[in-house]
Amino acid sequence: MRLPQGSWCTTVALMTTQNTIAVLGLGRMGGAMAARLASRGYDVVGWTRSGRRAPGAVRGAGKAHEAVARADVVLLALFDGPACQEVLDDVHGSLRTDTVVVNTSTIGPAEAARLARQFGPSYVHAPVLGSVPAVAAGALRILAAANPGALARARPVLEALGTVRDAADAATAAALKLIANNGLAGAVLALRDALRQADALGLPRDRTLDILELGGLGGLVARKRPFLLGGAPAVPAEFTIGALGKDMALLADASNTPLRSATGVADEAVDPEADIAAAATVPAAGEAVLAPLRAYVRGHATGDPAHFRAAFLPSAHVEGVRDGAFVSWSLDEYCALFPGRPAPDEPHRSRRVDAIDVHGSVATATMTLTHGTDTFTDVFLLVHTAHDGWRIANKAYHRHT
Repeated sequence: MRLPQGSWCTTVALMTTQNTIAVLGLGRMGGAMAARLASRGYDVVGWTRSGRRAPGAVRGAGKAHEAVARADVVLLALFDGPACQEVLDDVHGSLRTDTVVVNTSTIGPAEAARLARQFGPSYVHAPVLGSVPAVAAGALRILAAANPGALARARPVLEALGTVRDAADAATAAALKLIANNGLAGAVLALRDALRQADALGLPRDRTLDILELGGLGGLVARKRPFLLGGAPAVPAEFTIGALGKDMALLADASNTPLRSATGVADEAVDPEADIAAAATVPAAGEAVLAPLRAYVRGHATGDPAHFRAAFLPSAHVEGVRDGAFVSWSLDEYCALFPGRPAPDEPHRSRRVDAIDVHGSVATATMTLTHGTDTFTDVFLLVHTAHDGWRIANKAYHRHT
């Protein structure tokens, strides 16, 4: 697929007279981009692995290699890196030597770099920021990385879809797209926290959304309000939970850095085909998983070890650093520390659960305890079993004086 030396001027002229674009992938974004390009006067042929019908004025192709055979530009809008590699390997032999491949798919930086090496100066990596309405309005933000000649040829096509921002290379463009989606995932999780707190305070959902629209989450709330109010929204999902979860997993793998949103948005209780706003409506952890933590709080409040025995599994250990030395108490040893009556300053002590994350039959939780001049951070591992329900399997703590 490498362009013959000295062919750039010829292919630029070719692009101005032949405007055939093959769109491979006719899902939400691919179908919208194909329709937008057709409305701008391009001859568009579309193909999708699912057999989905091509929209509007877009001509359909039964096979991918038939779609690309006459294309000046091949535009990919596929779900992930393996799909891009599979489809491009399939059509490689049918691509003309002067065809430019434009990949708008969200994939990992290493995957983008590998495709750029494989297809050389005819490859444009161009992930997009924005969803279906932005496509229809020609308002996508596009991160494009390519050989200057290939990018010049692809630019008119990309500018029909939105605004182009140059990126240093394919890996950088892919990484920046994942970072942008991480910001979106963080906003969804922040909205989830706000709605959970509002629910705990008994605030009506519509009034809460009215106020949230006035703040930093306002744009997200305004766009996603039909999904946030519950019921069956009249508008279709623009960006699914499954797709955002996939992107966050890619970012976590690429950065090798812990990423809360990699698991936070992909909650088991939510349909992966639902709009990302559904991830913000997942209720807070129920009473069952909170019960052992509340029993633990009662143990501290009363000094009665029976509450700790109700909270912990019999095999549990409590571990931390005490007076400069590491300690690991069994449940019996831990219970022996409590005299069976409240501490003298109990009215002035406080305890709160800061975070809890449930993953099937296991959960983690963090709690802050303020006991006089000492503040403790407790970190719990909880397990759900058929016999005991939710119980604390282990606790580690840090003491701040």
